[in-house]
Amino acid sequence: MDATQAAQNALECVLEAKAGEKLIIFCDDTRAEIGEAFEAGAKNLKLKTKLFLFKTEPQVFRKEIPKNLTKYLTTRRADIYVNLFRGVREETPFRIKLIHAETEGGKTRLGHCPGVTIDMLTQGALALTGEEHRQMQTFAQTLMEKLEKAVKYEVTTPAGTKLSLSVKGRPFITDTIMDWERMSWLNLPTGEIYAGPVEDSLEGKLVCDLAIGGVGPLKSPVTLKVKGGKVDAVTCNAPEVLKRVQDSLHTDAMAKVVGEFAFGVNPKARFVEEFLEAEKLFGTVHLAFGDNTDMPNGKNTSSNHMDFLMGNPTVSAFMEDGSVVSVLVDGKFQEEKPTELAPKPEEDKLPISSFYKVLDYISVFKTDLWWEAIVVFETHGKRQIGMYLWQKRNGVWKRKNKFGIRNLDEWSKLKDAVEQLASKLTNK
Repeated sequence: MDATQAAQNALECVLEAKAGEKLIIFCDDTRAEIGEAFEAGAKNLKLKTKLFLFKTEPQVFRKEIPKNLTKYLTTRRADIYVNLFRGVREETPFRIKLIHAETEGGKTRLGHCPGVTIDMLTQGALALTGEEHRQMQTFAQTLMEKLEKAVKYEVTTPAGTKLSLSVKGRPFITDTIMDWERMSWLNLPTGEIYAGPVEDSLEGKLVCDLAIGGVGPLKSPVTLKVKGGKVDAVTCNAPEVLKRVQDSLHTDAMAKVVGEFAFGVNPKARFVEEFLEAEKLFGTVHLAFGDNTDMPNGKNTSSNHMDFLMGNPTVSAFMEDGSVVSVLVDGKFQEEKPTELAPKPEEDKLPISSFYKVLDYISVFKTDLWWEAIVVFETHGKRQIGMYLWQKRNGVWKRKNKFGIRNLDEWSKLKDAVEQLASKLTNK
């Protein structure tokens, strides 16, 4: 696939870029060809685009955001950011700082690409047509619905992994499609669903036989023993790999604590040097230790995040009602669904992220293409009223507008203002 077309498809189908929006691309000079492909794709979509190239040196690692870019993260913010960086482990804390700055306020979209290569766009996990993006999005959403009522997972692999973990109160999200409710950032290429496990729940042995984020493919497996959610011991026959893993896990007090549990769902992802693509391999799982504050209810505040990829996993999900659902068997997704999760008819299902607990709603109007509703929902123990407008595109409801009312005092002020202006709706 042409690199510019692949970049354009990602901007349009994943980040939902629209003509006239502002896009800022932060790009390492070693990834300049990729930055130019995204710039060209953005211009085809009529985005107002700026491309910034970062100078890189092999053994010099960034720790702080360059001061000359601060204004583009504060007073001159973009609607969309794209980060095209090398994937070295030593720059993970810098990348986390930049992500937090780009997404502060929850109003911007971010495609984050540590380790991106040009062949990902031409023949790998980013070489997706618009239709292929939509197919992967549908698969991811279906899988999340299947796992909606899971509270615990058990994971085994032929390499020796045997783990259990809890995800109670930790819903899965996906990087395959923009979540307009949470405005969470996305990796490019996309291709996973993931959750932040309960931090003290992971127990057992993790044998990483494929690859490690920031390290790459492994010649010798890495074994981690985990107790109470925290890495207790690490072994590996490759001394250099062992040191890099241990250094990462000692970044700070929370770096050893579990931060992520994820499934790879990208059918075009390849097992390549760059972990950014390898972790999206269809039918794999990976676990990470460290930061998960960008995930629903995640509480791990580490400045680091290290992923461990496992092949041919068998995964069982334990549901709220005590039933067990087979998710993966030897790396193959299973088709069966739990009986208690029979889907509601499409017309009755409110198109709101599972991150929010819907308490009640009233449809103001609804047609084949438009749906407006007033919704009472709860998140983090707090209730709000949301005024929503959705449009159906390609058979899927997409949010167009949302306005939130946080308390009765705010509603009283809004009501008074509307009543004062309502008479102006009548033409004289």
